[in-house]
This record gives sequence, structure tokens and C-alpha cells, in this order.
Amino acid sequence: MKVAIVGYPNVGKSSLVNRLSGTREAVVHESSGVTRDRKEVTTEWNGRELTLVDTGGVDLEEQDDLARQIQRQAREALADADVAVLVVDARAGVRAGDLDMADLLRRVAIPVMVAANKVDSVRDLVLAYEFHRLGLGEPVAVSAAQGLGTGDLLDRIVAAGPEHDREPAPDEPVRLALIGRPNVGKSSLVNRFLGSERVIVSDQAGTTRDAIDLPMRFEGRSLVLVDTAGLRRAAKVGESLEYYTALRSERAAQRADVALVVCDAGDGVTAQDLRVAEMAMKSGCATALVLNKWDLQADGQAGIGPDELDAERIRVSRKLRLRPRVLTASAKTGRNVERILVEAVGLADRRSGRIATSELNRFIADVVAARQPPAASGARQRNQRLKLIYMTQTGERPPRFSIQVNSHAMVTRDYAYYLENRMRERYRMEGIPLMIDFVERKERRGRAGSREQR
Repeated sequence: MKVAIVGYPNVGKSSLVNRLSGTREAVVHESSGVTRDRKEVTTEWNGRELTLVDTGGVDLEEQDDLARQIQRQAREALADADVAVLVVDARAGVRAGDLDMADLLRRVAIPVMVAANKVDSVRDLVLAYEFHRLGLGEPVAVSAAQGLGTGDLLDRIVAAGPEHDREPAPDEPVRLALIGRPNVGKSSLVNRFLGSERVIVSDQAGTTRDAIDLPMRFEGRSLVLVDTAGLRRAAKVGESLEYYTALRSERAAQRADVALVVCDAGDGVTAQDLRVAEMAMKSGCATALVLNKWDLQADGQAGIGPDELDAERIRVSRKLRLRPRVLTASAKTGRNVERILVEAVGLADRRSGRIATSELNRFIADVVAARQPPAASGARQRNQRLKLIYMTQTGERPPRFSIQVNSHAMVTRDYAYYLENRMRERYRMEGIPLMIDFVERKERRGRAGSREQR
């Protein structure tokens, strides 16, 4: 069941979502207008699964571009919901903005209830009575801060909603996080992927404040796109709100199967872009870099152009050990957007796939033939050389492999990197974290040794 949480700015919608779900998923700050896009948070009550849709504060009198986009997002949340909850500030009383929202909600075709928030004690219960004026039925007195009345609100929501939950998606979705610096076009790419203006786009840097999960289908596959707030250098994060939004962006990468690090083609791949990519890859997700706004570079404007692209890819490969691919796209024109989704799904499949043991041992034979393993450096071991005896895969998401060797001490960092890079080339694992464990197996002569090796 989907529940749209709507209301005037700064009435505590995000705080109420967090209280009802028992999470801290929605960004909460004392500043007004923190929430802008729709954010869905799942919870359960009395055996029913609820998807709470947090929306931006709606002031229908505001007509600037950002305000109109927030209003459109709230209307779309209502159109997709089974139940709507109008959150009001009980301490502030009925305001003109509440009356405007109530007028809008009386025209929707779903059950609507009023949650009078900030009733933090029994003495404040009388404050909720004034909201009968909205004409939306009996208001529910709640306190997002203290938790008072939230169980009653959830009971009302479940009772008002449909009898049966929506059918779940049949397959496990691929989680695809778009991360990067502010104002590089992450939200524009998300909207292009979805084919609709699902998230707010503005020339103002820092428009996106939260990590927004957006389901979609692509070539028969279920995807969840995660639009995130821009990540700046830690030294430039000066306010608590930006700190928490950046933290949510990092957590989005940790929960993702694939991260697309979106860069501005006009700037090329900057040092901060490389830091963001390192953060994503350390979290264990597959990663690719996307030079967005490529329509400007193809026209010969300043920045990394078509002639410099190969050199930029080589530079990224040298800087980042996992050697992620560098792709080009234009959210504005749609150029290469579908190719990016194809690459992202392929990365997710290779991150979770398995390679047969027989194929891995053919790989070992080929790499040893191409470059002989290192020999022991000590005088007593002059005639000894590292032997790669056997290789198998021991894990996935991300992939992990085990190679049995005759001597762990003879495995050099250089040869380990060589094996890792050859694996990336052979199995198209560019940008995928992979781990190779070298396990020492002593070679013994005689029948006992043979039994042990078997």
C-alpha cells in the first residue's frame, strides 16, 4: 500500500515518516524546504506492508520554478498513492497553506486523513480540534518527536487502504546509484532513464537533498535507480544538512549493485570525481564513470573533447586500480543513455556471476604461459619458483577467487596485480571489485601426500 505524506513546508512530514517507519531514511533538518523530491520508505504494520512517500513542502501560492516542480512531485505522489495523509502543524494552527492543500485533497479519488503533528503531550490534544475546519474528517493528533498517536495513525491508514497489497516485482532488481559532484546532471540522467520528469532538476547546485529510490523496467529487467545528493570535498562540507545528505549518498553506494559516477564533460574527470569513484569501489559495488553533457563537447566547446577522450580514459585507468570504464552521454539529447543502462546491467550480472573452475584453470595456464611466475629470491631457494596449482571461485557480489600456490611468500604484489588485471581483461571486470586469495598448499611426496592433495 502506498501512502502519500503531504503538507505545507516545515510541518514535520519527514520526521513523521521516520517515526512511522522506525528509520532515519528521510533527511530531517530545522531548515524549511529540505525535502524536495519524493522519497519512498517501506515499513510494516499489523501484517501489512506500507510504502510511505515523503514529499516536499507544498505552498500553492509560490510560483517560482523550483516550487512548481515540488508541487508537481506532490501531485504525482497523490496520483500513485492508495491513501493520503495531510500533515499540519498543530502548534501553528490552521494556515492559509493548509486550507489550500485541503481544497486540493478533497478532489482526489483516494482516502485522505489529517495528521496534526507536534502534539507532544496530552495537554496539547485540544490543538488538533481546530483542524476539523479542513473538512477532511477527524484529525489524528500525533507527535513525530515523541511518538504519541502514531500507532493510531497507522491503524487509520491500514483501515482506509485497499484490502490487498500490490503484487511484488517477480525478480530481484538491480540497484543502480548515480553519484558525483553537485550539478553534474545526475537528476537529469535519472529523468532521461525514466522517460519522465520524476525528480527535480534545477541549475541551482544542491537541489537534490536525499537518496531517492526509483523503480523502472529496462529490457525485461527490474532496476532501482538511486538519485543522490552531490558530493563535495569533505573540507568544503560546512553545514550539518550537507553532511547528512552526503552520508546518505555514500550509503546509497554501499547498498548499490552498480554506481555510475557522473562527471561534467566540460571539466573532465576531476580529482573529486576520482575520490567519489574510489569511495564507490571500496563499498563493493561495480563502478563506471559517465562524462555527461557530451552534447556540448561534441560541438567543440571547452573541456574534454572527442580527440582527448582516449587520453582521459588512459589517465583514469592509471589512477584507479579497478580500471572502470569511462562512458560518454548527454542527458539533454539522450545520446548514449540506453548504452549506459546496458553497461550497468552487464556490470551487475558480472559482479554476481560465477566462472566455472575449469575455465579459471585454463586462465591460469594462459597467464603463466604469457608471463612466468616470480622465482624465490633467497640463496637457499634459488631454483624454486612460484607455482599456481589450482583456482576456483569462492564468492560473488563482489566476486572472490582462491588460488592454491606452493609458497605464499613468493607471491609478489606485482604478479598479483598482473593476475588481477588479466582477469579484468578476460572476463570484462573493469570497475568490478574482485578479491584473489593466495592459499599455500605444501607439496608432499609419497602416498600420504597424494591423498592429501586429492
